Amino acid sequence: MPDPRDPRGPGNGHDGHPTGHPASPSGHAGPPAPHAGPRPVHRTRAEERAAEIDISPTKLLADVEALKADLAAATTRADEFLAGLQRERAEFSNYRRRTTEEREQMLGLAGEDLIRKVLAIADDFDLAIDNRPAELGDHSWVEGVAAIDRKLRALLESEGVRPTEAAAGMPFDPREHEAIATVPGTGRAEGEIVDVVRRGYKLRDRVIRPALVAVAAAPDPAAPTH
Repeated sequence: MPDPRDPRGPGNGHDGHPTGHPASPSGHAGPPAPHAGPRPVHRTRAEERAAEIDISPTKLLADVEALKADLAAATTRADEFLAGLQRERAEFSNYRRRTTEEREQMLGLAGEDLIRKVLAIADDFDLAIDNRPAELGDHSWVEGVAAIDRKLRALLESEGVRPTEAAAGMPFDPREHEAIATVPGTGRAEGEIVDVVRRGYKLRDRVIRPALVAVAAAPDPAAPTH
């Protein structure tokens, strides 16, 4: 018999409810709760992407071969670009050298043209001094002209201009002399310089104006010998 002193009353369980099914919110006993299954696993986006990557040996080998091909193509393109750059640099260097040489040549030609004009004035001084009247030999005016001529010669020498070697008795040299007349019966050997008509000049080591000379002609074989 149940104990009437038990506060839980007849049929109550340990939690104060009647034994059997637990009471529903409406006061009626409900069916037992269904057994809960395994909870679904939620993966991050990075994990999903990692799971999608094919890491099979065949795929990895194909990827390695593709990377090797890309590297070879990139190396070929880099070599082509480097060769093109080197060609451009060489062409630019040649262009700069050519323009420098052309500019120097133009300046040199302009300088030579000016020097030739100055040489024409030097020729006039030569004629004036060589043909001065004998009565003015000691005149101060003649000495002044000679002083100007010396200054002009010094100016030409400072620019690298010097007379070529040409004098009576020297053998004719076509590299430095220009024959304008042949003189027979001089008693000199054929081709020997008889007279210098106009001075020649060199600009450093190059002849810019040959000396005008008269040379001895060959002896006349019909002429009587003494």
